[in-house]
Amino acid sequence: MEALIVLIVIVLFIALVVSKSVALIPQADAAVIERLGRYSRTISGQLTFLIPFVDRIRAKVDLRERVVSFPPQPVITQDNLTLSIDTVVYFQVTNPHAAVYEISNYIVGVEQLTTTTLRNVVGGMTLEDTLTSRDSINGQLRGVLDEATGRWGLRVARVELKSIDPPPSIQESMEKQMKADREKRATILTAEGHRESAIKTAEGDKQSRILAAEGAKQASILSAEGERQSRILRAQGERAAKYLQAQGQAKAIEKVFAAIKSGKPTPELLAYQYLQTLPQMAQGDANKVWMVPSDFGDALKGFAKNLGAQGMDGVFRYEPSTTDEDLPKPEDDSEEVADWFETKSDPTIAQAVRAAEVAARQPVESPGAPGALGKRPASGEQGSVAGGPVPGQLPPPDNA
Repeated sequence: MEALIVLIVIVLFIALVVSKSVALIPQADAAVIERLGRYSRTISGQLTFLIPFVDRIRAKVDLRERVVSFPPQPVITQDNLTLSIDTVVYFQVTNPHAAVYEISNYIVGVEQLTTTTLRNVVGGMTLEDTLTSRDSINGQLRGVLDEATGRWGLRVARVELKSIDPPPSIQESMEKQMKADREKRATILTAEGHRESAIKTAEGDKQSRILAAEGAKQASILSAEGERQSRILRAQGERAAKYLQAQGQAKAIEKVFAAIKSGKPTPELLAYQYLQTLPQMAQGDANKVWMVPSDFGDALKGFAKNLGAQGMDGVFRYEPSTTDEDLPKPEDDSEEVADWFETKSDPTIAQAVRAAEVAARQPVESPGAPGALGKRPASGEQGSVAGGPVPGQLPPPDNA
């Protein structure tokens, strides 16, 4: 029985020795090993053998980057306002030996160092600078902490201000100020909008007036051009009409004198024609009294003697002069005045008329009945009669 107990004690002792002589350190961790109370070595990510009861692991250190959030700290600014600032520090242990032997608790040391450095930095800034200079504060804190913690075997990667909380009264004042600033910006933007709107409206009115003036100018020019063309056409028409009237009167006089010459009138016939004309002459409103001279017959007889020859019966009759046939005829100017009677419209005027007709016809046309106003005559058909005399012109005299 005693041998069994001794055997059990020996087995337990051997197990204890084996557990004390073998240590497995995972990756990203570091173990500081002491031998007889003094620093021996630092191992990481490997299996190591220890001398039982001589070597021991003093501390295990995490080599990964750590994120530590510190509670809010009261900080007084340069303008005597107390702020509550919450910080976050990102650091990593780069030297496990220094982190174990140079400071007892490097996390507490980082916290206290962060608090004192933050108070020094923010103490020289106003509230407005503190709220608007986060990056500057973060940079200053990181520089001071990285320099101070270097001898502790730490590397500070980043320092962030998680929150900056001013007192409630200051927050209320800031909210009022922000509200006033927003209202100010809104008023400015509204004024800018009204100004832009007024400018755009003025520009539009200006352009509208310019276009209206241009339109009135063009309308006046077109109206004057139309009036000029109208007067020219009327003058040309009046010229052609007067020419036709003169031509007709000349033909009529020529016919009358031809008839007189062929009829060989006597003084009695002239007297009879004169007596028939007297009532027509007396029909005027201004004609009141007509007096016939007593020697009117003698006057007609003398007229017949001068223009006629006495026949076998003693009556004076008109004899045509032998020189009448030798008199020069009026020149034929029909080719020179042919364009006076051209009734075709000028192409420019015809095009303007067509455009006006189309513009006048468009509002009244229905979709189901295009061209309801009728077909417009072609340019070649307008105002001309093919193969016929010009309207208003007398036919050529009959030579028969």
